[in-house]
Amino acid sequence: MTSATTTNASRTFLPLPVLVALFCVLWSSAFAGAKLALLDCPPLLLLSFRLLLAGGIMLGLAWAIDGRPTMRRRDFLALLFIGVLNNAVYLGFNWTALTFTSSAYTAVLTSCLPLIVALAAGPLLGEKLNLAKWFGIMLGLLGVVIVLRSRLEGGHESLTGTLLVGVGVTALSAGTLAFKYFAPRGGVWTGTAIQGLAGGVVLAPFALASESLADVHVTVNLIGGLAFLVVGVSIGGYGLWFYLLTRSSATAASSLHFLMPPLGLFFGWLLLGEAVPPLDILGIVPIALGIWLVTRPSRAATRPVQAETAAPCISASNS
Repeated sequence: MTSATTTNASRTFLPLPVLVALFCVLWSSAFAGAKLALLDCPPLLLLSFRLLLAGGIMLGLAWAIDGRPTMRRRDFLALLFIGVLNNAVYLGFNWTALTFTSSAYTAVLTSCLPLIVALAAGPLLGEKLNLAKWFGIMLGLLGVVIVLRSRLEGGHESLTGTLLVGVGVTALSAGTLAFKYFAPRGGVWTGTAIQGLAGGVVLAPFALASESLADVHVTVNLIGGLAFLVVGVSIGGYGLWFYLLTRSSATAASSLHFLMPPLGLFFGWLLLGEAVPPLDILGIVPIALGIWLVTRPSRAATRPVQAETAAPCISASNS
């Protein structure tokens, strides 16, 4: 993508605050959308369908937008590895957890990704944390303890589902750190397509071996949920994210995650009628504040990240 293309894109897109709001809505509602689709399809089969469909479509977009892919073998292998962690492992465990847990609870726990990455980035990548970021991590962990106690002691969620989400978020953290370490280069659509297809190809045999196609019921919920996850989240959400990266630093854009816990609770309540215990409200406040403190940009981090060099590793919010 050239600078002229980026300039033209900025003229044709909606105002930045509207795009930020749209991105947050798409990303945080993905858990509720997945929960709806899971009513009529086993989790690993549904995820395999999503990853293969989205990856195939984005591969076509890659050729149309980025041109014919040219990539070093090292970058290709790195994206395959990151794609397996971020899509097959993280989403596989998370979507399986959604059969045990509410979408809001899963969204809140998953939104803590920046806190885990910040803790591990120091020893693994040599990134230093200032006092504000350490305070943010402590606040976030306090909020997680409050939500866990509220949900588990109140019998609202299962320990099995909680552990599955924990394994998934750990895999996502590893994928994010691997991206930072290997720093694979290439067009953003190409990188996203490779990751999606890698996750789908690895996951599909496990899905077919452990789940039955007879349990797939073609309903409006399934078709609508799958379409939303493929087009709205995998393609639309990623596309918006990359555009936002061209308008601000990666760290500043990542600070949007502090909005995800309350939005996750809201969409779980709105779309699925999930209960919101009072302690959840108390817990998401320090979580959101902690994520904001950890991800807010320093005064020196003001240079925008160009879309063509920012590889897609936000399964971050990659729900």
